[in-house]
Amino acid sequence: MTAPHPLPTARQATHPAVPLAAGLALVAVLALLGLGMGAEGWQAPWQAWGDAGQRAIVWDIRAPRTLGAFLVGALLGLGGAVAQGLFRNPLAEPHLLGSASGAGLSMALALAAGGAWGWLPGGNDAAVASGLGARLSLTALAFVGALGGVLLTLLLARGAAHTLRLLLAGVVVGVVLGALTQWLMLWSAEAWRAMQAFMLGNTALLGWDACALMAGVWALTLPLALALSRVLDALALGEDTARSLGVPLGLARGVLVGVLAAATAAAVAQAGLVAFVGLAAPHLVRGISGGRHRVLLWAASAMGGVLMLVSDVLARGLLPPQELPVGVLTAVLGGLYLLVLLHRRPA
Repeated sequence: MTAPHPLPTARQATHPAVPLAAGLALVAVLALLGLGMGAEGWQAPWQAWGDAGQRAIVWDIRAPRTLGAFLVGALLGLGGAVAQGLFRNPLAEPHLLGSASGAGLSMALALAAGGAWGWLPGGNDAAVASGLGARLSLTALAFVGALGGVLLTLLLARGAAHTLRLLLAGVVVGVVLGALTQWLMLWSAEAWRAMQAFMLGNTALLGWDACALMAGVWALTLPLALALSRVLDALALGEDTARSLGVPLGLARGVLVGVLAAATAAAVAQAGLVAFVGLAAPHLVRGISGGRHRVLLWAASAMGGVLMLVSDVLARGLLPPQELPVGVLTAVLGGLYLLVLLHRRPA
């Protein structure tokens, strides 16, 4: 008597070629929308190529903004996937673990100090970091803040073993660090406008320097995370099982926390506080991973880029000629998604 053929389950992986082809097509469409979206609506970018002024707008403003939006989402999606695997918590993400709040406080300190390292409060509604060196300095400062936020959350939660306690500690850290950031904004009036744009999330100031920096951080953190994907797979089975398999948990956790902090810091330093992308992206692609973090990590990173491209196009196209802060859109959509997850999954 032969055993019946097992029914397919939700954790079985889809063949990666199918979502990869669909994802590339979607990214191409969104990139075209981003390159052509202006104050008066969408115009095919190749039609503007014959005019020198329009060509400069497409190449110098819209192109780095579109690429930068994808890279911001890719870094946040990667950070969310690492956080959820590392802490074995489906609701973990950079904002809920204090990482983004810590990076935000570091940025507020830089602005309150008078535009340190080239972050110069402008006369308009924004602040511009001029030069790759200035952005590197800001990203390093944000990394320290992001790492401090995660470590403070873990300290208050007494580790990552208790899901509810970890989330509550993350909320407390986020609220306290956010309050300190707001206080710094009030104390330093010249940084008010710059920090307003930063707190709401902003992709309008992304240039080629920002793209180069984020691409470099992504090229460093994604391979590191993929190299430790087996550690995340082992942690999913429990710490005791991971130790029995010979996994060096202390070293691996330190590297993964560093990956989480670096990815979050690079995104926050360039585009401000963009919420919930790191939460939603891993969940949206979990069905194609089959429980394997080697697939989940790169897929969540790519999905984060897609979510940010969608948000950036909507931010420019919903109320032309005005722009909505991209962080407001991601917060609304991500908040609704979080409510769905909380309803479906007990804490």
